[in-house]
Amino acid sequence: MEIISAESPFAFPPCAATIGCFDGVHRGHRYLIEQVHREAQARGLQSTLVTFPVHPRQVMQSGYCPQWLTCLPQKKDLLQQEDADYCILLPFTHELSLLSARQFMELLHARFNVQALVIGYDHRFGHNRSEGFEDYCCYGKELSMEVIHAQALEEDGLSISSSLIRNLLKEGDVARANRYLGYRYYLDGQVVSGYQVGRKLGFPTANLQPSCPDKLVPKEGVYAVYAYVEGKRYAGMLNIGSRPTIGNGTERSIEVHLIGFEGNLYQHALRVEFVQYIREEQKFEGIEALIAQLNRDKEEIARFLK
Repeated sequence: MEIISAESPFAFPPCAATIGCFDGVHRGHRYLIEQVHREAQARGLQSTLVTFPVHPRQVMQSGYCPQWLTCLPQKKDLLQQEDADYCILLPFTHELSLLSARQFMELLHARFNVQALVIGYDHRFGHNRSEGFEDYCCYGKELSMEVIHAQALEEDGLSISSSLIRNLLKEGDVARANRYLGYRYYLDGQVVSGYQVGRKLGFPTANLQPSCPDKLVPKEGVYAVYAYVEGKRYAGMLNIGSRPTIGNGTERSIEVHLIGFEGNLYQHALRVEFVQYIREEQKFEGIEALIAQLNRDKEEIARFLK
């Protein structure tokens, strides 16, 4: 797949396209991309995805803070693994937000040579998003653009969507979120200095500062994770929270203990993949009770990830 800025002078070939944020590039997105590719091949067209570098609501709602499943570099990496010919990065501007659905379809047709438009099962676009699929079909006939209704990917009686996965992560259900994503949810970042409390307890931890500040951090608690450092994978126990037993503030931290790792991780790049929620963060009666629980957590996580 070739990723192209909409501002590029690239001469787009005739294509079948779809539009979306593709946040998470989950299994539902991949099912949609497969349909676009299939429809393009059937018509002798190129397959194209149109997405936005910035969430539209950040332009339309001042102060909106998205909770991304994937920030832009991660989304681009995942999209490049998919079987489509082009991905157009279209900046979402205030002017673009004022276009009607028909005007937006005119832009797609004239600027990006879209001959067939595949509409996601629940997708609406255009100013105020007041029009629906039948309207898009009417506009398509006027523009000589075929409009195709895509099918949703359903599992457990639910349509797989970014919002569904986002809610599962907020509940701590990372195992189910991973199933719908088709990969393990992860955070990338750098190890920064922390309170150094874990080392005193016999569980040295890496304090992770996510590289994407707008990426969703799952529910507070203890997780079984895989941690990647310099190409090597380690089983890890990760805590999201404020360490209430230690009582050193209310600021949330993301700390991971790498099982079997020896060395200094400070300022290293680190990726953690969430595998299983273990328990809620809790306040213990004292340090000894906390250490005993950490040992139980470590044993449980080591068995789970073995």
